[in-house]
Formats: sequence, structure tokens, C-alpha cells
Amino acid sequence: MLKIDSKYIQQALTANAIEELYPLVQKAIELEHSTIPPYLTALFSLKPGTNLVQRQIIHSIVIEEMLHMTIAANILNALGGTPYINNSDFVPEYPGPLPMGIGNGLIVGLEKYSPEVVHDVFMEIEEPENPIVFKTAMLATALPTYSTIGQFYQAIQQKIDELAPDNLPGHKDYQVTSPFFPADELFPVYTKTNAIDAINIIIEQGEGTPTSPLDQEDELAHYYRFEELYKGKRLVKDPSAPNGYSFSGPGIPYTPADVFPLFPNTKTSMLPAGSEELNRMNQFNLSYYSLLSGLHDTFNGHPEKLNDTIGVMYDLKLTAEKLCATPFPGKAGYTIGPSFEFVDTSKC
Repeated sequence: MLKIDSKYIQQALTANAIEELYPLVQKAIELEHSTIPPYLTALFSLKPGTNLVQRQIIHSIVIEEMLHMTIAANILNALGGTPYINNSDFVPEYPGPLPMGIGNGLIVGLEKYSPEVVHDVFMEIEEPENPIVFKTAMLATALPTYSTIGQFYQAIQQKIDELAPDNLPGHKDYQVTSPFFPADELFPVYTKTNAIDAINIIIEQGEGTPTSPLDQEDELAHYYRFEELYKGKRLVKDPSAPNGYSFSGPGIPYTPADVFPLFPNTKTSMLPAGSEELNRMNQFNLSYYSLLSGLHDTFNGHPEKLNDTIGVMYDLKLTAEKLCATPFPGKAGYTIGPSFEFVDTSKC
């Protein structure tokens, strides 16, 4: 997974009270969210009805990142903290590093789908500490002062186990559940054991286990799903392979011509004032803010709002698809990518 500044692990391990874990779990929420705009941009760049396997895999990972974000919010609420979602500091600047001081120089932008983006960005985001399925090329090695996100979550687990009472002190009615997610993946975090189990779901869905590319639901972890897209082959059980799996399954067809040519890292400021293109971008970013605002309310005492908030995702999708099909004014050969910029609604 991502390499982060090890100071965050040290902060977790040296905490003397659960209140000291609040800002660290908030950082976890921010990190889980920060992967969603890049993944969605790649997804939205696929022309409707085409590259179906790419679409299905990326969509499945986005849903699980939303799940992880919700789990982290449940844990923060259970510990007695408060998630903050609907402010400008919550939204990353793209292109740029992701939250918690990424240490291997990874810069994440908002770009169209391509095998190169899958390999160079998405697989690096999701890379386990020790990938068990051989790769075509090794990614950069982190400096000793950096650690993995998996280690960060494990440090939080350790301190919750050490510092928290068996029954956690947060508002029980703030816990978020939804039929949108499986009940064995999104469940109320009332106890220390619940919190530890919930963190295990985040870790294993992202990177698998030390001995298997599968998570505890027997589904491929994110890293290996992205690797399938990069290699263009399904990862399947193979008794003859050293690790029991190989990329010898059915081929995954990919048609580059069915990807919209998004201008990388489109910004609102690039579009002509008063233009229809700018109006569409503003509409997209207003929907994005509505999504963040809805999640903020959901995680702060109104869990019943989650399903309505998920509905905002469909508005976001429709607006994004229109943007991605719209020629970029003054940039021949490009279309407009979603910018995922924070909108201050008080100025609208």
C-alpha cells in the first residue's frame, strides 16, 4: 500500500489516551476518500457501454473505498471523536501527494484510464508491503523513514486494544449501516473487538493477506484486481504456480479508442467564463460538494441519510459523463475531465 511518513505510526504507538487517536483516524478517513476522485475519473473516462471489465473492476474498488471511509468514520465516532468531511481542507489538491506525507514521491492526478495509470498510480496506491504475486516491474522502495498504510492501521488497532474500554464510549446511534453494503463488512462499531475486526476488513480488502491475494470474503484485494487490468489477464488458482495463482485466466479485452481523451487535471479556471463548459463543471463540483456535505451529516448523527447521499453519486456520474464527452475549448483533441474541486456554497 502507500508509503506514509512513519511519524503517524509513532503518534499512534505513543498515544496515552484514545483522544490522541482522533486526528489519526480522521487522517484515515481523508486518505480513503482521496483515492476515490482519481479512480472515478478513470472510470468516467470509459465511454458508456465499452471496456466493461475495466468498468466493473474500478467500480467495485470505488465502492469498497467508500466502505472503508464509512468504517473509519464509524470507528472515529465509536471512540468519541467527530468526523469532518465538508470543508476545503478535506479535499486534496490534484495533482499532488495523498494525505499523510506520501514518502515514495507518488503524485496522484485526475487522468483518463490507461494501463500506465493503472500500473504507475493505482497499483502503487494499493500495493501491499510484500506482494505475493510476482509483478512485471518492482515499484520504488520506500525510505526507512516511511511505512505502509497497513502498518498504520495495525498501529491504531494495537492502541485501541491497549487504551480503549471493551465497550467504546461514542454515541451508538451515530453508527452507520446500510443495505448498500454487506452486513458482515459494514456493521456497528460498539466494542473494541468490533473496531479491530473493522480495521482488518480495510487492510485485507486493500492488500489481501500475507499468504493470499484474497480478502476474508474470498475476493481479490484491490492491488491484484488492478494488476489484472494491467496484465490483461484474470488471476486464477493454479496449482502449478509457486504461490498457487497465476495470470493464466481469460483475457481482459481493452479498446483504447473507447476512452475519452480527457485533458489531465482539468481545472475550473481553464474553462472560458460564462461558457456552457464552465457551467457543466460547476454543476459537477456542486454535486461533489453535496456528496461531501451529505456524508458529513451522515457521519455526524444522521446515519439514515447514507442512502440518499449514495443517490447523489448517480447525479455526479451523469454530470461527469457529459463533461467527459465535451470537447475542451481551445485544446484540440481533448475533452473535459471532472476537477473534483471544493465549492464554497456560501459564495454561490
